Amino acid sequence: MQDFGNILDNQVLMVSLFACLFAQMAKLTIELIRHGKINFRALVTTGGMPSSHSAFVSALATGVGQTIGWESPEFAISVVFAFIVMYDATGVRQAAGQQARILNQIIDELFQEHPQFNEDRLKELLGHTPFQVIVGLALGVVISWIAKLAYP
Repeated sequence: MQDFGNILDNQVLMVSLFACLFAQMAKLTIELIRHGKINFRALVTTGGMPSSHSAFVSALATGVGQTIGWESPEFAISVVFAFIVMYDATGVRQAAGQQARILNQIIDELFQEHPQFNEDRLKELLGHTPFQVIVGLALGVVISWIAKLAYP
């Protein structure tokens, strides 16, 4: 239990968490610019610009490469992990969001004919566009490099 406090000394982890939080805050700012109002749901919802998942895992992989070495097995593992997360964000979750959109359309049409049924909508914004993932990836890498320059 004494080692638990050492987690906060893990610079790679802290920078990765910062990259994720920074991306989430960027979503809030982008929502404000696009819609003229603050939407605090942007802080806790999936999807949107930029991908905080991509920022998180790309900062992690970059930090591992900077700390342990670009040729290390740990860097290879973190890169594979990052690609799986980013693929999932654009592929599987994006497809699930599209399916939810279609099912919601079907439900809307059904309830027009039978208004007595309860209408539960599925969450449609689950994944990211490839551009959102690329921006998140770049954000994570840049934040990790800046942190390494600031705290060598």
